Amino acid sequence: MLLVEDDAALAELLIWHFSRENFEVRQTGDGEEALLLAEESPPDLVLLDWMIEGTSGLEVCRRLRRMPATQNVPIIMLTARGEEEDRVRGLETGADDYVTKPFSPRELVARVGAVLRRVRPALAGEQLSYADVEMDTVSHKVRRGGTPVALGPTEFRLLRHFLEHPGWVFSRERLLDSVWGQDAEIELRTVDVHIRRLRQAINAGGRPDIIRTVRSAGYALDADGKL
Repeated sequence: MLLVEDDAALAELLIWHFSRENFEVRQTGDGEEALLLAEESPPDLVLLDWMIEGTSGLEVCRRLRRMPATQNVPIIMLTARGEEEDRVRGLETGADDYVTKPFSPRELVARVGAVLRRVRPALAGEQLSYADVEMDTVSHKVRRGGTPVALGPTEFRLLRHFLEHPGWVFSRERLLDSVWGQDAEIELRTVDVHIRRLRQAINAGGRPDIIRTVRSAGYALDADGKL
């Protein structure tokens, strides 16, 4: 989660509450820094205060929606402006939800969970699916068209990441950060090796390839009418 809030006491309180729920929170009170952080490592969700100094939260929301890396990331705006006109402006700018101050941190945590489940249904349960691919994240079982697919641990993590973001294009660098971890010292070509292994496993038996290679950009899970 990216928290954009310039009230230090409120930011500390929110970080404490969300960390208790196993969220990893990055925080800044500066709009321009928020845009840089979001572009460098797109978050799963942005909590954005409207009234921050410098670049306003409304402008940050507008620019996040224009950036390819964050155009689909859920945004919840936090503000003391509770008039209907202000709520409409926030939602029309691209916010997914709007929370008026003062608010209950526990309620905010619940609303964040609700937005994530709505925007990324995969977070709501243990089953992930796309096209004819199904994954049980608890038993670590994968099926395609009802047929079991045997995957190694890294290929399983790769597929899970793709299933959680169907249609999104990920560069090799972003896949390294998300699947292997930002501290991993691994060459980019390692990603290609594991993508090839994943393809061999889920495309066995002559099934259509649903992992799309995007030249100079990366890879995406995209059936695109192939089934």
